[in-house]
Amino acid sequence: MKSESERRAIVRSARRRGGRRSAEQLPPLSPAMPDVAPSVFPGGATADGRVAQYLDDRFRARDVKVWPLSGDASTRRYYRVAVDGELSVLSLNPEPFDADQLSFVIIRHLMAGWGLPVPEIRDMEGALGILLLQDLGDLTLQEALKGARPAKRKELYRQALDQLVVLQREAAGAAQRAVCFQVAFDFEKLSWELHFFWKHFLEAYRKCDLSVEDRASVADGFHRLCAEIASWPRVMCHRDFHSRNLMSHAERLWWIDFQDARMGPVTYDLASLLRDSYVDLDEEFVAEMAEEFRQRAVPGEARDTFQRRLELMSIQRNLKALGTFGYQGAVKGSRVYLPYIPRTLANVRRNLARYPELSGLRRALAHHLEELR
Repeated sequence: MKSESERRAIVRSARRRGGRRSAEQLPPLSPAMPDVAPSVFPGGATADGRVAQYLDDRFRARDVKVWPLSGDASTRRYYRVAVDGELSVLSLNPEPFDADQLSFVIIRHLMAGWGLPVPEIRDMEGALGILLLQDLGDLTLQEALKGARPAKRKELYRQALDQLVVLQREAAGAAQRAVCFQVAFDFEKLSWELHFFWKHFLEAYRKCDLSVEDRASVADGFHRLCAEIASWPRVMCHRDFHSRNLMSHAERLWWIDFQDARMGPVTYDLASLLRDSYVDLDEEFVAEMAEEFRQRAVPGEARDTFQRRLELMSIQRNLKALGTFGYQGAVKGSRVYLPYIPRTLANVRRNLARYPELSGLRRALAHHLEELR
């Protein structure tokens, strides 16, 4: 049972957008949003208890409403909060934090200083694991593209690519002392992600039992892929730059989920965007957008070299995404990401087929994944 102070803290009423007003009570947490590591907080505070305590401390005697928001694949939980009608998003971290050490805060301030569209931090309470952020609404790029005319679609992608150019240019001229400059998509990180795919998609989700020969071919292909990618020059990367992490708000695309930014290939974020698991893009459009980006980001790099780096990066990135989807399905029991598996496998098949040196990897995977045949 919640204490009286917890119930009093949140709102006299709550309703979903466009829905009916609910009873005067704390809205229930979604089943997909369990309590988060209560033992690390003083008094064993649960997720909803921490939210209630924070809102009571900050906004007592004001009109406060709160709605749980659907979560992503991370350990953070999100709520929309209205205080006297002004909307914000409350981000609930799984553990307490020191704002001077929290990567989200550090990287957000860097990106804002570089002129990138990241949400304002309106308040924070590290002892409760809480950040109060600017509300960017609910319209992701994924949703904005549905029904968009070709000209509008191109406008949105050009805007996203313009922002990537700014990130790479401004970060290159920065002092590079922050945490995001100290971590990279090196061989170890790239390899770990591919073995995550092996464990959670191939073995756990698809129940594949690889032969000794197939295991050797997959391991060799992964090694070749990671070794080449790790040898390329590095720039700053958002790290999850896809259509579900770009919000269309106030006539502009805004960035979220950038706290894992790190150094990586020029084509890393481009591969995330143009070989997106969540959006269908035709090959002519992908080629046009990729070439426009090359001309602005690395005009001195040969087109063939750039194309190879984009396609090999896409293979690694898509396999990594499949690992996440498999983990969510097999381990977490979530079906949210399963509809995106066919498109992601189609991207892998298309790009693997272009590189004879990876034919062993393709054949070994195709023995167990018919979508790659």
